[in-house]
Amino acid sequence: MAFESLSDKLQNIFKNLRSKGRLTEADVKASLKEVKMALLEADVSFKVVRQFIKSVEARAVGADVMNSLTPGQTVIKIVNEEMVSLMGSETTELKLRPSNEITVVMMMGLQGAGKTTTAAKIAGKLKIKGRKPLLVACDIYRPAAIKQLQVNGEKQGVEVFSMGDVHKPVDIAKAALEHARKAGQNVMILDTAGRLHVDEDMMQELMEIREQLTIDQALLTVDAMTGQDAVNVATAFEEKIGIDGVILTKLDGDTRGGAALSIKAVTGKPILFVGMGEKLSDLEQFYPERMASRILGMGDVLSLIEKAQEQVDEDKAREMAQKMKKNQFGFDDYLESMNQMKKMGGLSSILSMMPGMGSQMKDLEAAIDEKKMARIEAMILSMTPEERANPNVLNPSRKRRIAGGAGVDISEVNRLVKQFEQSRKLMKQMPQMMGGKFGKKGRFKLPF
Repeated sequence: MAFESLSDKLQNIFKNLRSKGRLTEADVKASLKEVKMALLEADVSFKVVRQFIKSVEARAVGADVMNSLTPGQTVIKIVNEEMVSLMGSETTELKLRPSNEITVVMMMGLQGAGKTTTAAKIAGKLKIKGRKPLLVACDIYRPAAIKQLQVNGEKQGVEVFSMGDVHKPVDIAKAALEHARKAGQNVMILDTAGRLHVDEDMMQELMEIREQLTIDQALLTVDAMTGQDAVNVATAFEEKIGIDGVILTKLDGDTRGGAALSIKAVTGKPILFVGMGEKLSDLEQFYPERMASRILGMGDVLSLIEKAQEQVDEDKAREMAQKMKKNQFGFDDYLESMNQMKKMGGLSSILSMMPGMGSQMKDLEAAIDEKKMARIEAMILSMTPEERANPNVLNPSRKRRIAGGAGVDISEVNRLVKQFEQSRKLMKQMPQMMGGKFGKKGRFKLPF
């Protein structure tokens, strides 16, 4: 999980701060020294860390903080605000021309950063917003790069323009622009070639495209897992080509966080999107305040709600809620709720966005066994339609047949039935437990 180590360390530091009734200047300085070490270990640029700590300290050792009723909480608030400022304060949108003109977006990055997949992810996002994107295969060097773009384009329902690997990328880009004009497409996304490292040939090729076409947005894709190297790559591209924004990929991996916290401060260029997984839907708008909130263990409920609204079928959610109320919730519904959670990135992804869950995530992830979820699915699929709709008919012989069909021990089937009954009781009580606040008009209801 992204920022896990940094988040854990910061939460422990803040826990100690909050436990003190009053704070001295020495307390604040000692805590900030620990924050400094945590940020450096997360591979944040030394210059960025030094300036960050200096800014926090200047605000945190003032009389207003020391004499406040909750000094620890006030220091945390200052750290949060400075972290947001570090990452850019405001959310930056992808700048597009009016829909009757063609916006040309050039994707850049090193090999392995996820540039081709990200190009298709952006195309899919733009299509949902009513744009008519065209993906252009300008990577003529990497084996299977064109095929990868075509496969992803097909999945997104977006056309891919290709002239094979014998033409120069700049000529492909020019021909694609002419094609887009004729086809009425209004966003052209160029998937350019990457290299294993920044080299002159690569830069020359990008400069040629930039000189001969009007590039509206030059976007650099960087692998967040490379930490400080990602910042160095961004700096090199900004100096040689010029970039308008950065996309951080693999933020769902074991990321230390340094790139996300350093790029804006070092290059002056904003992060536009973050890649949170391999699926074509796993691309999120970058919100500095939400990212700071996640890093500091305060959760990210707004992103969770947005994710639910994007991925969850509201009619199905409403129908499921009615079944819960009437106690008609069956195994098919149980399976559907599991699938809805999968679409949202799984239970661990959902819990990571909940306030206060950060420090408990290790225990929770140990309890959430993905193989176990797959076995539950196999058991439900081994039931007849009647058994799924009415679990009360499940006698010992039926359970043995289900266990055989799913390749599990009968004790697992018994456990599933017992857990299902407990879930059904809990779901029936949930509206009363929540005080009805999620049932009011205009509020979104999660399907689990």
